[in-house]
Amino acid sequence: MKIHNFSAGPSILSQYTIEETAKALIDFAGTGLSLMEVSHRSKEFVAVMDEAVALVKELLEVPETHEVIFLGGGASTQFLHAPYNLMKSKVAYLNTGAWANKAMKEAHYFGEVIEVASSKDSVYNHIPEYTVPSDVDYFHYTSNNTIYGTQIKEDPEVDVPLVCDMSSDIFSRPIDFSKYDMVYAGAQKNLAPAGVAIVIVRTEALGKVDREVPTMVDYRTHIKAGSMFNTPPVVPVFAALQTLKWYKAQGGIAGLQKLNAAKADLLYGEIDRNTMFKCPVPNPKDRSEMNVCFVMSEEHADKEKAFFEFASSKGMSGFKGHRSVGGFRASIYNAMPIESVQALVDCMKEFEANN
Repeated sequence: MKIHNFSAGPSILSQYTIEETAKALIDFAGTGLSLMEVSHRSKEFVAVMDEAVALVKELLEVPETHEVIFLGGGASTQFLHAPYNLMKSKVAYLNTGAWANKAMKEAHYFGEVIEVASSKDSVYNHIPEYTVPSDVDYFHYTSNNTIYGTQIKEDPEVDVPLVCDMSSDIFSRPIDFSKYDMVYAGAQKNLAPAGVAIVIVRTEALGKVDREVPTMVDYRTHIKAGSMFNTPPVVPVFAALQTLKWYKAQGGIAGLQKLNAAKADLLYGEIDRNTMFKCPVPNPKDRSEMNVCFVMSEEHADKEKAFFEFASSKGMSGFKGHRSVGGFRASIYNAMPIESVQALVDCMKEFEANN
């Protein structure tokens, strides 16, 4: 039986990424050494890092004004590093869920944090309207909210520098980097195994804070060293390169965006049609194309466990909702084939017919 991996993260990777990384774990680039034991300063791995950086720039059309670095850890580390490097005294954050809250908490160490809006009172089921003050150092938002199934699909129009956590939807749509001082993303949603994060930062934005920035926290350290100041997580970086190659073969960002829209339309269409289910995000424009959250309708609430067991028996995996909200969550990241989404839709139709 085929297993359809709807996990929110660590999440599905392309078969190409898995197979190529598995080969390199046995023999990396013909060296006779495993990728797990090779020197990160060998010419073979330096070539991997250089190509990965180049492909990020190519696929996302990163301008000359910005640098791309790969850093150990995940997005949670950047919750601290971003304000450490960019915040002078006051910043603005949009509160759209758990990860936005965690990012705000770290920024409080460096000065005033203004919450421009929050959808907490409605369990983060929409993107709230907001106004960004003109006197802040930057405006930070989380583009896709994995727990609640909401997403900001366009670059905000604001008059201050932008900082964004794009961990769960980077490479899913075009980005206008002229608007951003920084974009960061943990790898384990849409790129690679956990252990590495991408930071894309405007070089002119760095070195402007009054505080002394520790060496390892300073983005300039890693830019100067080409992401090799210390030993990088070589396996996740290699896997990220394979995913980037696969993305390019799928038609780049435009091809991925088109496929993601088709997958989301298919699944949301069934949720809205099927009398047994409903989407907790009422406005379609706020619904995530990466994490589709849904629950049983009120009259069928007692069948939640039964549907979970039924769908699991059909090969659906990792689709249980986050423990804080319950229900179901189908994460349909870039690597998710539309055939798997169709399989879930078929399960929902069959469950409806049987009940």
